[in-house]
Amino acid sequence: MQQYIEPHIRTALTSIGVDADTPIHFEIPRQEGHGHLSTTVAMSLAKIRKSNPRALAQELVTAIGENVPLVERIDIAGPGFINITFAPAVYHAMLRDLSALGATIGRSDVGAGRTVNVEYVSANPTGQLHAGHGRNCAVGDTLANLFQWCGYHTTREYYFNNAGNQMNMLGKSIYARYRQVLGDEDYPFPEDGYHGDYPRTIAEEIRNEVGDRYREESAEALVFCRKRGEEWCFAAIKRTLDVLNIHHDVFFNEDSLYSSGRVEQTIADLRAKGLVYEKDGATWFALSQLGQQQDKVIVKSTGEPTYRLPDIAYHRDKLERGFDVIVDIFGADHIATIPDVLAGVQALGYDTSRVKVVIHQMVSFIENGEAVKFSKRSGKSFTLDDLIDEVGADVVRFFFIMRAVGTHLEFDLGLAKEEGDKNPVFYLQYAHARICSILRKAAEKGVAIDEGADVGVLVHPKEIELITLLSRMRTVVERACEHLEPHTLAEYLRDLAAAYHNFYHDCRILGSEPALESARLLLADVTRRAMYNGLMILGVKAPEVM
Repeated sequence: MQQYIEPHIRTALTSIGVDADTPIHFEIPRQEGHGHLSTTVAMSLAKIRKSNPRALAQELVTAIGENVPLVERIDIAGPGFINITFAPAVYHAMLRDLSALGATIGRSDVGAGRTVNVEYVSANPTGQLHAGHGRNCAVGDTLANLFQWCGYHTTREYYFNNAGNQMNMLGKSIYARYRQVLGDEDYPFPEDGYHGDYPRTIAEEIRNEVGDRYREESAEALVFCRKRGEEWCFAAIKRTLDVLNIHHDVFFNEDSLYSSGRVEQTIADLRAKGLVYEKDGATWFALSQLGQQQDKVIVKSTGEPTYRLPDIAYHRDKLERGFDVIVDIFGADHIATIPDVLAGVQALGYDTSRVKVVIHQMVSFIENGEAVKFSKRSGKSFTLDDLIDEVGADVVRFFFIMRAVGTHLEFDLGLAKEEGDKNPVFYLQYAHARICSILRKAAEKGVAIDEGADVGVLVHPKEIELITLLSRMRTVVERACEHLEPHTLAEYLRDLAAAYHNFYHDCRILGSEPALESARLLLADVTRRAMYNGLMILGVKAPEVM
């Protein structure tokens, strides 16, 4: 709708002496009787001009005039809202435009010619993906899909560390299980070792391959177990991601930052700027000089770097690769280190405005009203594979993105298993399947989709409501991408499914008067395309039969 009125508003702005490039914000009024589209441009300008917003709104409305094509009337409400009511013809024009888009409904070119790197999942290969990892997986991949749909050349990246104490502990855990499966049942398991079934599974595979070759404990035995464990865990992670239809373009090994000298160079560059000093045998980063509250250790007295140092080197590398936008997906447990890393990168002369950080809050699981607790190292283990087996990949992806990333997510296992309208995934998929069923029945009657149907016969309020929602899809996709808020697309699709169900209930499609039947079939098909594309962006299948 915006495209039909915005040029007239800009012409009116020019006529009253305002820059035609002035930002104009539009929104859909929530209250009936307030038109189909509203703008607050008069109120925004009034603040700058220090004038009465309602008087300015009246001046603009007068300048726009009364004979605007496809506009029924323009009203002023409240302190200066300009509400536009469109003639039915505008909806018919919108439907024809949407139909002409074919399979590209919702696609945008706002990012054409630009590049983006989205880094997500990034779990170290010390075990299978935990159920809680699912939120990072789903949020990251959906954002990457949104960027791709908005025309960006999109690189999906996975950053991992296969070095350090955690990997040594994995090797020790597997070796302990290896000795136990050889018959040494009393061989001690490390106090902080990795529990769950997978270390024993890996140990059994090692026994089957090499027998008791490594029964005598040695550095060689531990290195072998560690290496085999890393390979097994990474293969398991990739299999899980494949089930969720998540595929990365780049796997970046943190160790390469050390072997290439980039970590040492980062320390040297920070030192040259007077931002590094030695104290108590450790190397400190003088963050207090960069506006942070306190300095932080970047190399411990043991010689082991803290997370901040390789992360600074890693972000330098990504920025030097020339991406226009860099998106990091982190859990809330990273919130303390992010400002320090970006401060270091900026201090080294890089433009950190290109780095967008998405912090998702933690996930809790409930079933039958009770909390379910999981742990990767000890106690009851619940992997992402287990979750997928219980509720399905589509439900997993949707549930993890259906709430704003900045809010705590309560994953209701009972709701996720339901096969009815209460389950939001079922509700969306059923809307798509219902449309496909109608189109099949039409084809069986010999009635084909007519792109040239006379859509002027569509005047029912439920038809207009559905067309209005369909016309917003590209804007929803663009805003979800711009603001890094994938849940807004999920919410939009729920609204679209509800609007279709209402239309289906109130407006008979098959068997209505031929011209009306043809127009309604076209509207149903355009809705099908929009639902299909929206579900694809979310990584959820769009079944034709349910």
